Amino acid sequence: MSVDAARVTQLIREATEAEILPRFKRLSREQIREKKPNQLVTDADVMAERLLTRRLVDIIPGSVVGEEAVDANPALLDALHAPGVVWVIDPVDGTGNFANNNPRFAVIVALVIDGVTVAGWIHDPVPNRTVFAERGQGAWRDGNRLRVAAEVPLAQMTGSVKKHGRVADRVLHVARRGSAAHDYLDLVTGRLHFAHFRKLMPWDHAAGVLIHAEAGGYGAMLDGSAYTPVLHADGQLLLAPGADSWRQLSQLME
Repeated sequence: MSVDAARVTQLIREATEAEILPRFKRLSREQIREKKPNQLVTDADVMAERLLTRRLVDIIPGSVVGEEAVDANPALLDALHAPGVVWVIDPVDGTGNFANNNPRFAVIVALVIDGVTVAGWIHDPVPNRTVFAERGQGAWRDGNRLRVAAEVPLAQMTGSVKKHGRVADRVLHVARRGSAAHDYLDLVTGRLHFAHFRKLMPWDHAAGVLIHAEAGGYGAMLDGSAYTPVLHADGQLLLAPGADSWRQLSQLME
């Protein structure tokens, strides 16, 4: 099954322009809520997801797993374990940044068919850039093919890690800046060498893992198994430029 990637890209941009950017730096207190301790949601998240949910199924009919809808009905996640088409949506990845007027936020959409991510989009609204990948077709931005950074010695690597542990003593620099989408954007444009994640919600990673792989990167769960686009309650995900650097980094993760 093929997807009209340009149509999806246009839809994401339209949703961003209609529901997200008009609220950026203009949110009132009533438009920002805490759905769980230290987990924010804004009117932009809710309205953008509703728009995308309605219109993505017009492109390819199927189920929709959106972050905000799952918050209200966790049973929606079951669709990712069943055969068929599933659209996976993170309407505003980096909501904390968005609510605090930080432009490091993004929209993530993945298309999953029979449990396999076949296409993924990450849209960075403020500079209006979109990265897209389709399985087996490479990762692209505006007609330019993307590549991850070359493998280098650990001492020259930069990465995104929440719990730094031993890795911070062995690499050049590590940080975490509040948006998984931007970590993936940095990985596939060569700004970061590696990223490590513990909170593996499908809307945060389904698109990014595919885009990273299509840009030539190597990613796997820390136990060596392949990532799959489902909720991983306990697993850890590590992405690196190649298998050799992945093995070296994996020995430093806690």
